[in-house]
Amino acid sequence: MRARRSKLRDEIVTLAHGAGGKATRALVEGLFLEELGNPLLEPLGDSALIELNGSRVAFTTDSYVVTPIFFPGGDIGDLAVNGTVNDLAVAGARPLFLSAGFVIEEGFSVADLRRIAASMARAAAAAGVVIAAGDTKVVERGKADGLYVNTSGVGLVPEGVVLGPERVRPGDRVLVSGTLGDHGMAVMVARGGLELEVDLDSDTAPVNELARALLALGGAVHWMRDPTRGGLATALNELAVQATVSIVLEESSLPLRPQVIGACEILGIDPLYVANEGKLVAVIERDSADKALAALRAHPLGAQAAVIGEVHAEPEGLVLLDTAFGGSRIVDMLVGDPLPRIC
Repeated sequence: MRARRSKLRDEIVTLAHGAGGKATRALVEGLFLEELGNPLLEPLGDSALIELNGSRVAFTTDSYVVTPIFFPGGDIGDLAVNGTVNDLAVAGARPLFLSAGFVIEEGFSVADLRRIAASMARAAAAAGVVIAAGDTKVVERGKADGLYVNTSGVGLVPEGVVLGPERVRPGDRVLVSGTLGDHGMAVMVARGGLELEVDLDSDTAPVNELARALLALGGAVHWMRDPTRGGLATALNELAVQATVSIVLEESSLPLRPQVIGACEILGIDPLYVANEGKLVAVIERDSADKALAALRAHPLGAQAAVIGEVHAEPEGLVLLDTAFGGSRIVDMLVGDPLPRIC
């Protein structure tokens, strides 16, 4: 059962509507879902699940507008491929095929465009997917910040795999596959002008092998998500509302790089709201949490995986953080736009 939909009361679109938090939710639920709503769109998952000739197909789409286009650890090309692969993977699907659409600004360097295409090819090969279709548009100078990329993807969901907020129960454990906030802070620092000397790379990577390792545990896996825009906090807030549960996180268990902690403290940003592009968060039944953690840590991308919290029955719809000082605070859904154009 879904909670009451958000209402859109704004008269114009702002950058906050693209940040992945409360404003984004109001725009999606109060406008797009209201006008375009149907049973496939209604769950508002990262991928739609479609029954087709006896098979379940996962289908997703995303657009990438990151600035700068090239950043430490990646670029808009591998970010687009990995992001779409990850949306399919956390839906329980085996990613198969992608499309790629390019909106190119007049004057963009052909050498840079070739570099991005090559990056996409490498990322697709690493994830085991094929870029099977595409489209190209060129717009006037000053109309596209250089380059925008849209990718769509399809994958097959194996028989017996069922994930969703309706499966989440009190007592379940919350796991993340690695350190949080790496991508968002790497991009933020790469923009320049902050005069921060931080050695930090984006975490952009495909999580399909991590997801497959968890799915080998069978029905013990209840829910998965890749915490991109709005970060871990927003993903878990959406889950808490949809599953009518509360989620309690342990601050001391959160895997965070010292560089991310330091940069966030200087900029006044909570790392729980910072985007990740190569991590997944999963809810696992209590008795299988240790097996799930071991499965993640057996893969290089999951070496720093951690159990970070637990699902409780109440207070419904809230995410709480037990702090290192013995207190507790509410971790609300992201408000505003602290990190524009990070994905």
